[in-house]
Amino acid sequence: MKYIFTTLFSFAILCSFTSISYAQERTLKGHVTTLENIVVVNAEVKVLSSKETVLTDSLGNFEVSCLLKDKIKISANGFYSQKVKTEEIPNEAFINLVFKPGEKNLNVAMGYGHINEKDKSYATTTIKNDNNYKFAKYSNMIELITNSSPSIIVSGGSILIRGESSLNGSSAALIIINGVDARMSQLMELEPMNVKSVDVLKGAAAAIYGSRGANGAVVITTKRGGNNE
Repeated sequence: MKYIFTTLFSFAILCSFTSISYAQERTLKGHVTTLENIVVVNAEVKVLSSKETVLTDSLGNFEVSCLLKDKIKISANGFYSQKVKTEEIPNEAFINLVFKPGEKNLNVAMGYGHINEKDKSYATTTIKNDNNYKFAKYSNMIELITNSSPSIIVSGGSILIRGESSLNGSSAALIIINGVDARMSQLMELEPMNVKSVDVLKGAAAAIYGSRGANGAVVITTKRGGNNE
């Protein structure tokens, strides 16, 4: 009987210390980015145990109080949310959010102020078929696209954007025509005068297409029915 009592007493003490340890709090600081170096502003950081919620500041930083063994959830419109165990963060949390695929999600992220126009502009070259840009002088779309930027070349039957590379062995940029993945042969069939605009995306902008945009993307919008609308 004495042995059982001693065992139960020891177990109770152990549980007590475990509970105290679990209940201890810490101040967790962190930094939220996308594509490693673009800060995400006004991202929501929520402590799951207490429901305390803060927003990242203009530099992507945040600070919350949480338990030693807790979880935080980071969310921002246009991105996949992410959960992190606090016990796996020794000092400061560095969270890198991933864009949801689809061009609209970049616009959503910008609309909510998560990334700014400067970061988008840095990653995007836009060519519009208006009075300031004469598409008629180009015989095909390849000529038009490669002349739009010195960073764009054609090699091995693919469009390459210098500075963009993939781990999957391919260096070809993604081609999108009217929102649909396209091949080089389809691009060659397009008449330059039937194209409304061309966006050459890399970095943050190309990330909206997920792993498919790892080498950048050439996004083409045509005029409706080949007219001037």
